[in-house]
Amino acid sequence: MSTAGVLREAWRAGKPVFGGWAVLPTPFSVELIAQQGVGYVCVDQQHGLIDYAQTLDMYRAAEGRGVAPFTRVPANEGWMIGKALDAGAQGVIVPLVNTRDEAAAAVRACRYPPSGIRSYGPIRAALVSATRDTQALGNAVLCFVMVETREALDNIDDIASTPGLDGIYIGPADLALGLGLPPDLDKTEAEHVAAVERIFQACRRHGIVAGIQCASGTSGRAYAERGFGLITVIKDSALLQAGARQEIRAALGEAQGAGKAQGYT
Repeated sequence: MSTAGVLREAWRAGKPVFGGWAVLPTPFSVELIAQQGVGYVCVDQQHGLIDYAQTLDMYRAAEGRGVAPFTRVPANEGWMIGKALDAGAQGVIVPLVNTRDEAAAAVRACRYPPSGIRSYGPIRAALVSATRDTQALGNAVLCFVMVETREALDNIDDIASTPGLDGIYIGPADLALGLGLPPDLDKTEAEHVAAVERIFQACRRHGIVAGIQCASGTSGRAYAERGFGLITVIKDSALLQAGARQEIRAALGEAQGAGKAQGYT
């Protein structure tokens, strides 16, 4: 079974999948995250400091630990999605999707004809999946879109009901910006909390997975208990920054616990 298939099995059993986020251009950070028991590591091509050749090595690092390699593509462009999947990504997270048509375009970019428009050239995907069958390759990968604006919230049921869509992934910081709030994770403002709940309920109504970026494992546990299925609780750069801050403050004899790891998405 593919690593994407393992995630699907977990969701069918009603279990959440926790994962990590990689923005640093090194396979080693992926290995360090992957060996901790996560279900996926998402290589961030939108905001991460990562080029295409580096993503390939980072996918390999995840695969080597039996973890699903995801990627957030830079934009909802079919060629970007196809190129990531041809390299072996088992799931894509597509940013700034505001309408059903845009969600459908993301899904079509993941699937081969007649279900989609993905061009045939599974250079590495065929090796990873041990098949060149177009339906097996196209249907195996996971397609998530991000809801991050007021427009997307207004269209949430249209987006969530898009055929072939596996889930919606919430980027709390960009959603906050869309609502006129400061960008951060684990937002507590009533409007943001209501928006997250609205997205979650739409996912439930339409039988797809609700995903979200969290600032901590504690927060991720709370979202899992609410019913979210794809939950990011680790980001390499945030962990490095928080760990460095803690140890430097200890070395300087300053109070512990000031500040927190900052995230985005």
